[in-house]
Amino acid sequence: MSTEAMQVKDASGRYLAKAAVQEVPPGYKRTEVGVIPEDWEAKTLAELGAFMKGKGIRRDDVADDGVACIRYGEIYTRYNNYVRSPSSRIPASVAASSQRMNEGDLLFAGSGETAEEIGKCVAYLGEDEAYAGGDIVILRPFSQDSLYLGHLLNHEVVAEQKVRFGQGDAVVHISARNLAMVKVPLPPAHEQRAIAEALSDVDGLLGALEALIAKKRAIKQAAMQQLLSGKTRLPGFSGAWETKRLGDVIDKLVGGGTPSRSNPGFWGNEIPWVTVKDFATFHPQQTQESITKVGLNNSASHLIPAGTLITSTRMALGKAVIFEVDVAINQDLKAVFLKSSANVRFLFYWFEYSAKMIDDLGSGSTVKGISIAQLSGLPFPRLSLGEQTAIASVLSDLDAEIAALERRRDKTRALKQGMMQQLLTGRIRLVKSSQVEAPTC
Repeated sequence: MSTEAMQVKDASGRYLAKAAVQEVPPGYKRTEVGVIPEDWEAKTLAELGAFMKGKGIRRDDVADDGVACIRYGEIYTRYNNYVRSPSSRIPASVAASSQRMNEGDLLFAGSGETAEEIGKCVAYLGEDEAYAGGDIVILRPFSQDSLYLGHLLNHEVVAEQKVRFGQGDAVVHISARNLAMVKVPLPPAHEQRAIAEALSDVDGLLGALEALIAKKRAIKQAAMQQLLSGKTRLPGFSGAWETKRLGDVIDKLVGGGTPSRSNPGFWGNEIPWVTVKDFATFHPQQTQESITKVGLNNSASHLIPAGTLITSTRMALGKAVIFEVDVAINQDLKAVFLKSSANVRFLFYWFEYSAKMIDDLGSGSTVKGISIAQLSGLPFPRLSLGEQTAIASVLSDLDAEIAALERRRDKTRALKQGMMQQLLTGRIRLVKSSQVEAPTC
């Protein structure tokens, strides 16, 4: 943030209380964009700058070298609120027929798949030569803070207006003419800068956390490659590994089934019921669907004890999960019960390490599957139970570190969303020390 002392002037409590009875608290006013501070303005985008269109730049125009560019699809997939260094490049011959961007330009995606996402905005804050492709609407501000506008123009008070202006069904479009009518709450210039700096500070923390998470994941991947192949041995373990079959450490494989959908008594909140969908949204204690005990007893499903490894033999090949609660499974899954010579956490990491090999074995015209014989015949290392446990412990510790960082990142994201809701509407003010009202005794 700015080195100048800043303090938070919190008006949110009285703001919310007054809004509940449709009153405007002192120091605020009612406008087309809601209740905002008296020294803020409500202006249309047409009043803030000049509109123009991006041009050209097809997907196959993008090259390894050249000048920077932004294509409209990248606004959805690569950038959020602002960008300083675009990742795509185009040759000079393509740039000659495109639209050059200026530092501070605001880029709107002119097309999208849904009305809810139409007109996503990103502020270009770079100083290097860069170009905007077709289906991008450009707003070149006259004097406003572009970093502030980059955050504001994706906020719900603006997004709701863009939804109303979007046109089309299968593909939704929004034009410069319609964007020009969008109204926004606009604080004084010094407050725009203060808000932008505060939100950018949080973005910096998020970026650092993402980089640290990526680094930890890379460390874990390298550890898996070394430890699960036997190339690196943990202290206290030696001797060559033998290669056996996965079936040599399996006591039994148990499949599942689906209770009849036509009987509502089979479905309820008694027993978590696992399908491959739960692999993508894995939670160790929850599933997307649940069945009743009656449903379990009247289907081919089985109750699988907590701590059992579950893998898929149809779709999501090579994936494995371990639940912390008893679950039932459907017919696409197999519960793997191990002999006493195998560690379930070691097997879990072995599946993660071997996922591509297992997926490559799958066959099927529409949905890939793998047979029980293929699963049991997979090459599997034979090592002592003690070494399996030690390797699983090392990898579990790395997973715990990654999970802790992800929780911190998610909390920081939630914090930023709360900050945006308060700061971009004026419910909380960032003001200079001299502007803070003296407390009354």
